[in-house]
Amino acid sequence: MNMKISSRKMALTGLFIALEVLLSGTSIPVGPSRVMPLQHTLNAVCGILLGPWYAALAGLFTAVIRVSLGTGTIFAFPGSIFGGLVVGCFYRFFKRDEAAFAEPLGTALIGGVLSGLVFAPAIGTTGSTWYFVYIFALSSVPGAILGFFLIKLLRKILPEKLWEGL
Repeated sequence: MNMKISSRKMALTGLFIALEVLLSGTSIPVGPSRVMPLQHTLNAVCGILLGPWYAALAGLFTAVIRVSLGTGTIFAFPGSIFGGLVVGCFYRFFKRDEAAFAEPLGTALIGGVLSGLVFAPAIGTTGSTWYFVYIFALSSVPGAILGFFLIKLLRKILPEKLWEGL
């Protein structure tokens, strides 16, 4: 597997990390987690623009920074990483902006199941796996919808030349 690291993609990944951390103040506490639709909006856009691995990397670093700053919980890890990863994989396969709607598959299904089975027991929190799937869906479904419309808007207002090489 030949993975070429793009300085342009790394710079954009840093920008996404900064935006996600900046917008992390707009969260709604739900049980031991926080609902953050704007995180999932940016996950969807990042997955489409940069691909699955850069989107997962952005989610990972965003989670580390948010937890370090106290604006995120341990659930930021499964809630941030998998949404962009799944969107990036769907976009790579289908080449359609509707891949943004796959964000809840990564966040709610994969992240929610991991939260319920691994992360919650690790910190002694009670709650079924379906509870985490549900609260992650509360955040990721609206975020995916916003992400789809944001990517459509960006494609209209930004010159096509900017999209080359992404």
